[in-house]
Amino acid sequence: MIILFSQTEFTITPDQIRTQEKLAVFLAFIAGYLDAVGILKWKIYVSFMSGNTTQLGVALSSGKLVVMITTFAVIACFMLGIYAGTCLSLWKNSKTQTLPFYIVSGILLIYTGVAQYYNISIVLSIAVIGFSTGVMNTIVTSVGNQNINTDFVTGTLNSLSRSIAMLSMSGDQTDKKQYKINAMRLSLLWIGFISGAFTSPFVLPRLGNWTLSLPAIALVICSLLLPIKNFNLKK
Repeated sequence: MIILFSQTEFTITPDQIRTQEKLAVFLAFIAGYLDAVGILKWKIYVSFMSGNTTQLGVALSSGKLVVMITTFAVIACFMLGIYAGTCLSLWKNSKTQTLPFYIVSGILLIYTGVAQYYNISIVLSIAVIGFSTGVMNTIVTSVGNQNINTDFVTGTLNSLSRSIAMLSMSGDQTDKKQYKINAMRLSLLWIGFISGAFTSPFVLPRLGNWTLSLPAIALVICSLLLPIKNFNLKK
């Protein structure tokens, strides 16, 4: 789930931009996959916090304690994951560029291993996965000179529509080119997310408790294949 925000001042190479674009779409796919797993297994979102916030508000009004606990737990752990991931990104050490990949992958693999022998509670499950998606949300924070957020589909569609509108109304060829690029990026990000959500229902019945091992392995492979050290510039 990704949205483009205001311009920032970075000097960035075309290779870095292409890496950011690939990673952003890949992470959108993983986010969609995990969110669908959350809905199918636990009836709760693990990356769509707008929906969880709505459910929490309704639960507070209707007095549904179980829903209150689960939604609050996933929201809190998602925020904690973003906090941890942001602290890692601000750590002045280039080697930490790959660390979030291994943290998220490690958490998912450990959870998968434990789930083979123990029945993990719903609250603990969504807390663990919510934290993981929070960390993952901080892996790519920009595409080119545009800030992004990888867990905001509503904002992505809003920005996509605005980019298309500005593309159709602008008379400046340079601006039109940039609006077209933005629209294409946002379209690919949305397609990435919905593709992940589409894939999950096919994988879950076949892999069962091993379902989360797929994104875990994919994250490790991604960190090894792409030039991660140069993809995300620190402010």
